[in-house]
Amino acid sequence: MLGWRLQAAREMAFVGREEELAVFHAALYGGGCSVLYVHGPGGIGKSALLRRFAHEAAVAGRPVSMVDGDMPEPSPGAFEAEAEPVFRDAGAVLLVDSFDCVQGLEGWLRERFLPRVPVGALVVIAGRYPPDPRWRTDPGWAGALEILPLGDLPAGDSLALMDSCGVSAESREPLSAFAGGHPLALLLGAASAVKGRRWTPGQDVVATLLDQLVGEVPSAAHRHALEICAHAYTTTEDLLRAVLPQDAGTLFRWLRRLPFVESSRLGLSPHDVVREVLEADLRWRDPKGYAAMHERVHAHLADRVRTASDGDLLGAVAALLYLRRGNGAPADFHGRHDEDEFQEEALREEDIGALLRMVTAAEGAASAGCAAFWAERQPEAFRLYRRTETGEPVALSAWLRLAEFDEEELTADPIVATAWAHARATAPLRAGEHVAVSRQWMLPPYRGDSPAMELIWWRVIGNCLRAERMACSYVAVRHPNQAWVERLPHHGMRAGSEQPRLGDAAYTLFVHDWRAVPAQAWLERMSHGPASGPGAATAGLAVLSQAEFAEAVRGAVRQLSRLDGLAASPLTRTRLIAERAGQNPATALGDLLRQAIDGLGEDPRSVKFHRALSVTFLSSTPTQELAAKRLGIPFSTYRRHLTAGIERLCADLWHRELYGTDAPAYRSP
Repeated sequence: MLGWRLQAAREMAFVGREEELAVFHAALYGGGCSVLYVHGPGGIGKSALLRRFAHEAAVAGRPVSMVDGDMPEPSPGAFEAEAEPVFRDAGAVLLVDSFDCVQGLEGWLRERFLPRVPVGALVVIAGRYPPDPRWRTDPGWAGALEILPLGDLPAGDSLALMDSCGVSAESREPLSAFAGGHPLALLLGAASAVKGRRWTPGQDVVATLLDQLVGEVPSAAHRHALEICAHAYTTTEDLLRAVLPQDAGTLFRWLRRLPFVESSRLGLSPHDVVREVLEADLRWRDPKGYAAMHERVHAHLADRVRTASDGDLLGAVAALLYLRRGNGAPADFHGRHDEDEFQEEALREEDIGALLRMVTAAEGAASAGCAAFWAERQPEAFRLYRRTETGEPVALSAWLRLAEFDEEELTADPIVATAWAHARATAPLRAGEHVAVSRQWMLPPYRGDSPAMELIWWRVIGNCLRAERMACSYVAVRHPNQAWVERLPHHGMRAGSEQPRLGDAAYTLFVHDWRAVPAQAWLERMSHGPASGPGAATAGLAVLSQAEFAEAVRGAVRQLSRLDGLAASPLTRTRLIAERAGQNPATALGDLLRQAIDGLGEDPRSVKFHRALSVTFLSSTPTQELAAKRLGIPFSTYRRHLTAGIERLCADLWHRELYGTDAPAYRSP
């Protein structure tokens, strides 16, 4: 019969699930439980597992009956009518599929139905939702119930499933990346794979998976909450509130109860394949809506990086970097950072000796000497990385903050000396600025693309985004370290030409000038990708010394009436104008100068300067003699007021250039 052929094909395609089968066999042949409760998200293979259980029970000579929860009348009477054979034979096996369709019967099943089943019979319940907590808290069920959460297939079983479906070699990697170990996604993808072509998820696959895994949702707001949850690495209620303010608490509670959403200490995250199909569907269906959601999520997570405590910083940075997935940049982390095998901690004085011995063994005496020097100078700059399981130290990092040229530091560390030489040769520090140098010392197995290196990288990014008045940052990379060399340029950090040596090892210094591409512009570029977006427009800002800046202001006020003259000013390429996004630079510069002149009139001490500047530059008075006459003051007094006013204007704008337009207004001494 055709049924035999179908059954044989299903058995051939069944892979894995050894642990679940072992539990079932223990119950089937005695010594195990009486009730198995299998739960997992849609498409995870519950029905296939129940069919396998039915086959194993039949082989064992046990009578088998099946109940489908998707019944026309979900009532106790209808359920019991279909399950009645289990009461007639102590060797019977009852398999209940799609129990989530009759979840309302769970209390009746637990309290009224199952206690009447003969001892020796076996009942297997399979549904999307985990059992009610009352199963676990009732001592009576302690030995009679076994709960089996059903998850993804391991990598080896996923490969075996693709092999059984005839998936070509070139399609295995993209299909596996999309579907993970989700059986339904693998089978649908395998069915759509074309031999000789690299597989990509078609809209038919995405639509089918959405229907099977997610189904109908209560409202557009619920759909939007799901899309946010799929886009962010983990979702908290405050993230939902920032992106979708209406009923954030209600929507978060709804997400939390979904069978394909997991909870961790960091928040909620959907099953990987659900995440993939929701992302693919929204990108295709509503590109503008997807971009708007991305911007709101990115802005919220960037703000979290700035405000997070030191202990929460790494998780905040990882969540922000996760948004870059899929844009061609190297992966910034692998796996879940709430289950890391490595931990970061601050350096303790009692650890220094052991750490220096580790550095000596890993990188030699010269490198250990540098680490010892900086550990004494700036112990607060250091972070230690240990294996969580053993406590073994595997890496050490330092974020060295350097504000003054120090001969002793240059002598002790040739890498810092090279960074100082570069900073002084390209764009000398301005008042109150500093440079930072990132150093890492790692045992050889962890120098590549490892979880320990990820933690160090997150710390570097966090330090860059939270620093105040940092002119340049330098990341020292010891050769060979291809993982760092590939990663840093994607984050706007370019390799310097000088390659300092420390002992027998050569290093490359990767530099970023935060005055030329400030943190906000860097974040925008990271959000949109390196080749486009608002960040590209703000890249390469002019970094002027205070004297150069003042000279540019003097030249610009003389061109206030000429837009072409303002367009040629170097001020149009400074931070002052970059922060006024959306305006023509020349127009923005003119508006800024007029506002700054008007602002002088608000300070009683500078009213006379305001009047001199207004008459000369805002009223387009043709000569200074006529300007003095209009003000009714001697020419020498007018010249004094004009000179002092320009100096005050330069100081005010310089203050804004250094500290941003949102900084408190400059006040002259």
